[in-house]
Amino acid sequence: MGVNAPINRKLRMGLVGGGQGSFIGRVHSIAACLDNRAELVAGALSSNPQRAKQSAPDYDIADNRAYGSYEEMFDAESKLPDDTRIDFVSITTPNHTHFEIAKAAVEAGFNVICDKPMTFDLAQAEELQKAVEESDVVFAVSHNYTGYPLVRQAREMILSGELGEIQAVRAQYIQGWLRTKLEAEEQKQAAWRTDPSKSGAAGAFGDIATHAYNLGRYMTGLLPEQVSCHLKTFVEGRQLDDYGTAVIRYQNGGLGTVTASQISHGRENDVVIEIDGTKGALQWRQENPNEMIVRQNGEPHKIYTRDPNAPYTNASGAAASRLPAGHPEAFFEAFANVYTAAFDAMVQRAEGGSPARRDTVYPNVYDGVEGMYFIQQCVASSDQDAAWLPLQHDAARK
Repeated sequence: MGVNAPINRKLRMGLVGGGQGSFIGRVHSIAACLDNRAELVAGALSSNPQRAKQSAPDYDIADNRAYGSYEEMFDAESKLPDDTRIDFVSITTPNHTHFEIAKAAVEAGFNVICDKPMTFDLAQAEELQKAVEESDVVFAVSHNYTGYPLVRQAREMILSGELGEIQAVRAQYIQGWLRTKLEAEEQKQAAWRTDPSKSGAAGAFGDIATHAYNLGRYMTGLLPEQVSCHLKTFVEGRQLDDYGTAVIRYQNGGLGTVTASQISHGRENDVVIEIDGTKGALQWRQENPNEMIVRQNGEPHKIYTRDPNAPYTNASGAAASRLPAGHPEAFFEAFANVYTAAFDAMVQRAEGGSPARRDTVYPNVYDGVEGMYFIQQCVASSDQDAAWLPLQHDAARK
């Protein structure tokens, strides 16, 4: 069977962002190509045209497809023959640029994989949703934690009722890298993430709490109803929050919490989610991603390991695994699982099909809108002394 059957070729990738000094651009390029289903052939790697072209050799992009801007790339690639032009665009730039790039890509007919949060604000997200709905493109948002095998294992267990009715969700994302004011030292990643003109209305909550919130939505399928949030800026002189906690009321009567910190000493990238149901509970931790704990009163605790061949591994967990048990899979592979699910839809589109838009394995444009609504309502709630505000949005999964 050929690569990406039935089209029997690799999908061609165009990268926006990812120039010299970028972290996430390199992650996207590796993840996209990990399963030999795509190749990076073009790029607009920086908002600075000179730096964009200088960065191209780092990705082995040919000179004639190293563009000085995303506008130039979309225009030039659209004029290339069908068997040459890019199939999809990966957007790995700061938040405030996502909307204009993504909308231009959609309108040019290119599939899109956009880093999170999807846009700068909710209005942009809703406009982008409309643009996607008016097109036939595949649009994915890189909430990469949804790609871990045991997260997908847990999702299938929960949605099939193994844990009973879900009553509580506790999600946290704890880091410590912004304990000092790195933005004052012109550290690139800190500078734009703490700048409201580039990051948006939220700092830590926009950057990482969106991951924790999305993880709970993805794994449980619970629809949110209301949110009460406290955001805090502990580092003196910082413009955006670096710590916060939100309480969520779900439509089924359950409760959830989302806590995010970027100022906790010694914490690296500690994403943890605990889910309580009437029949059992589970816990998963990103820093130890190949194990999941399942608990039931009166029984020994069970440790599920990532094992695609084990009888307890369901179809979703097995499909997300590449290696036998005991060979750790982690960050790049999870990112690649988001890509490969989107690739399946892209291939279907290339064959003239109509891929699903909602309830996809990969996070989609509706999830992106929900994430922006979550940020907006959390900031508004915090400004009103943690007032309870609506968290229902039409983009929510049906």
